[in-house]
Amino acid sequence: MKKLPEVNHSFEGLYRMLIGPIRSKLLLTGIELKVFNQLSEPSSADAVAKAIGAHPVNTRLFLDGLAASDLVVKGEGQYQNMPVTQAFLVDGSPTFLGQMYAFQSQMWSATLNGLSKLVKEGPPPPSPEMDMGSEEMWAQFTVSLANYERAGVAQQAVELVSELPEFLSFRKMLDLGGGPGLVGIAIVASHPDMKGVIFDRPAIIKVAETFIKEYGMEERMDVLAGDYNGDSIGDGYDLIWASNTLNFARHNLDSLMKNIYDALNPGGVFISFCEGMTHERTKTDFVVLSMISIALMGQDMCFDQGEIADSMLRVGFKSVRSRTLDAPWGTADLDIGRKA
Repeated sequence: MKKLPEVNHSFEGLYRMLIGPIRSKLLLTGIELKVFNQLSEPSSADAVAKAIGAHPVNTRLFLDGLAASDLVVKGEGQYQNMPVTQAFLVDGSPTFLGQMYAFQSQMWSATLNGLSKLVKEGPPPPSPEMDMGSEEMWAQFTVSLANYERAGVAQQAVELVSELPEFLSFRKMLDLGGGPGLVGIAIVASHPDMKGVIFDRPAIIKVAETFIKEYGMEERMDVLAGDYNGDSIGDGYDLIWASNTLNFARHNLDSLMKNIYDALNPGGVFISFCEGMTHERTKTDFVVLSMISIALMGQDMCFDQGEIADSMLRVGFKSVRSRTLDAPWGTADLDIGRKA
């Protein structure tokens, strides 16, 4: 008589991976329909359906899916946002991340829908549609990135910089590749009299200028437009901060690092806060998975752990101190270099 196979493992984890896209689609649809705006207070499915102009029964089923995904909580037929949902998914909030999530999902899906072909045939020839240098694309993304920086990223940067023993002696800082500039703005605002410069591409700098004005920092913040791979980044800085931006110079890192070194005053500090891949570039899972679509298109820009610190030492920094920290986007390596 034929026997059943001996099974020593469970396929539960595989099945949970399989339903992962359902969870993400529920999240993105909730953002699209502004469902979370209706659930700051307890509300019934019928009330939500009426507010968003939707089918009552399917709205209830959809809300049950959100509850199963721990995005909302259900009790006595009433639905309400979970605290994390209320903080980051209510449209109109200064920490609303829905626009950024939708933007990222569009970028990922365009690649992942053709995953089999990419694996078999390799990256396609470059085209305007996949141009990482598109000014328009980066300007659009920068607007959505502002809330991401307000949602804990800028606050963490302030904590890290303010802990430095040199902090009070700083007079001028550079937020390199600063995007909307809210990290640089927050760091400068936390200091009694330091001034700052935000450096990024021309279209992005226009966005940063709007936030400088919004936060009333016109007297303390300036901007500088260019490409740090070839253009001057200025000089006379006591602090240069770079968070998740050096990737565009990964294959020319020492050249940029030398420019950073030269732009610092004697005794100046350079801080990089960026991913550092480990386990033969398979960890952290967050970095590997979130960047795999770009890598498959022929633009593998992620750093190995220690790569940035090694470059700092090669160009002349007298000391480099590194540690791995939890960040809102996962774990990241904090590399602090000091100039003699």
